[in-house]
Parts: sequence; structure tokens; C-alpha cells
Amino acid sequence: MAHLFTPFSLRDVTFANRIGVSPMCQYSACDGLANDWHLVHLGGLARGGAGLVMSEAVAVSPGGRISPQDLGLWNAGQIAPLARIVDFIAGQGSVAGIQLAHAGRKASTHRPWDARRGTIGIEDGGWPTVAPAAVAFSDHATPKALSTGEIGAIVADFAAAAIRARQAGFRVVEIHAAHGYLLHQFLSPLSNRRSDDYGGGFGNRTRLTREVVRAVRDVWPASLPLFVRLSATDWAEGGWTPDESVELSRLLKADGADLIDMSSGGLVPHAAIPVGPGYQTAFAADARHRAGVPVATVGMITSPAQADHIVRSGQADMVWLARELLRQPHWPLHAAEVLGQEVPWPPQYVRAAAAGTPIRD
Repeated sequence: MAHLFTPFSLRDVTFANRIGVSPMCQYSACDGLANDWHLVHLGGLARGGAGLVMSEAVAVSPGGRISPQDLGLWNAGQIAPLARIVDFIAGQGSVAGIQLAHAGRKASTHRPWDARRGTIGIEDGGWPTVAPAAVAFSDHATPKALSTGEIGAIVADFAAAAIRARQAGFRVVEIHAAHGYLLHQFLSPLSNRRSDDYGGGFGNRTRLTREVVRAVRDVWPASLPLFVRLSATDWAEGGWTPDESVELSRLLKADGADLIDMSSGGLVPHAAIPVGPGYQTAFAADARHRAGVPVATVGMITSPAQADHIVRSGQADMVWLARELLRQPHWPLHAAEVLGQEVPWPPQYVRAAAAGTPIRD
């Protein structure tokens, strides 16, 4: 049976294990450019033994940033700093992945740790936000409803960013359609109040996400995998549902997606989410079995035994961690020791491995 440290292959890419670094925004860039913080942060997680290291959400346009400090890939000048990080990740035996995103009505906001919260005003360096409809998120500024022409331009922005991502050397691209950002805003009837081809029924609300996936698949090498992150549910009455996520997963597989990264929530600010260990895993398992697509699961997964059980029991093909890796960047190496699996350590760190050969200083 597969376990946490079994290699996993999609198209021509093989991950050394089933552990992935979930995208985690660092809010530490200037003009969308990656810097030493991103190199040390992502490089350290690769050094810790994860099979896949995903970037944070990388904006496909300046207006698509969550905050002014987000990473971006809307111009050629942003390629080289990311390529430096990709090279280091590959040198540690990990696969580098990038998540492409547009924040929609949740754009132009202060960083989580800033004293001020919510939307940054135009006078303070913010920018106008856009969405399916002029429906604000919480106390954020009311966004402008996108025209069909503007929607087409956003699809083109995703495709152009994917081309640049490949030029930077990334081997996995993920489309962010979760957590209340633009594509998720189109999916959910709570935020999508349109009456044209991009609103109303399931087929219209999913149109933009499918157009983005197909556009990226067209420019992304056939040998490399494409992932999509979905929020399985809004955790709110009248919102996006788990059954819709399963059906969309099935359609996205036909559109060229190779794995669904299943999360939840983020569309409305006061959703009643029953947070607990592995609280989202059942959504991933449902999509895996009913839609017949590989899946990753994430959320409150902290122990090696818990992560290994998820894979062994067929609930997910990959287990992605976020906060636990911030607490323990070398969690994969520790997990291998706990589970009795032999994995390579960075030679500089072998002296700390339980079974390592002592090295004299």
C-alpha cells in the first residue's frame, strides 16, 4: 500500500514523497519581486524534505494582489528572482510549484499584522478592486463588476503568468480557485450575482475557472502537471457546496487538471467552520473517489501517523502542511524517523539524523 514516503508521479514529474508545502502568503515582496526572505523560507522547507514546495499565491496582475507586498509574475523582470529559488529547491531534491492567483474583491488589503485592517485606500497606495458583481467582502471596499472583456483579459493574464512560471523553471502550476479569491467568487452564488454567461447556474458560475484552466493547460508543457485549489464548501447556507466541488473536479480533470488541492472556506467572513484535526480530509476523499481525480488534502494535519494514515487509507494522494511546517521546517525528516522510513538528509545535517554516521567537527 502507498504510504507517506512512497514516490508519487503525475505526468513526467515524480515527487519523492507525498508531503507538500501548502501555499502560504509571506507579504514580504516589493513590486512583486521575490527576495532573500522567500529564498530562505521556501529553500528551508525544501531542505526539510518535502516532496513538493509550493510558492505563496503569486498575482497574475498588479490589481490581483492581496496586498502591495504580494509576489507577482505579471512581467519578465519578476522571473529571475523566482528562478533562483526554483534552482535551490531542485537542488534539495524537491519539486518547485507555483500558485497563480487573482484576489478579486479581497485585493488591495493591509497585511495581517499591520495595525490597520481591510482595504487600503487609493490615497494610501491601494487600487480599485474587481469581482463578479458589486458585492463587498465584509467591510472591504465595494468592488467593480467585471465586464466580459475584462474577464477575458484576466484569463489571458493567467496564461501569460504560466508561461513566465515555466521560464522560471517551475515544474508544477496551480490555479487558485479557493479561499474567497476571484475564481472562487465566480463559483459561489453568494458572491456571483451575474445574469450573463458567467452567472446563474452551475455551468455559468464555473465557466471562468474552466476557461483559466484550459488556457493555462494550453501553454503549460504537456509533460508537467497542473493543479487546481478549490474550497469544497463555503460553510454558509446558499453557498458553494461539496457536491458542486466533486462535479467541478470531474470537469477540471477533463480540462487537463491533474490534481485537485481541496481546502474550504474563505468566501464569507463569519462562516461556522468546525475546525479540528483533518477537518477537510473528507472533502478530498469524496472528490478522489467520486470524480476519479488525484487529490491533496490540507488543514490541521500535524502528526506523522495522521498524515500517513490519510495516504494509506486512500483518502488523498498527497498531504500538504502549512502552519506545522512553520513550526517544524524539518517535519518530513522527523516524520520519516517516526514512521521508520529511510530518507536522505542534507549531508550538512546528517550528524543530527538518528541513524546518521557521526561527523567530527
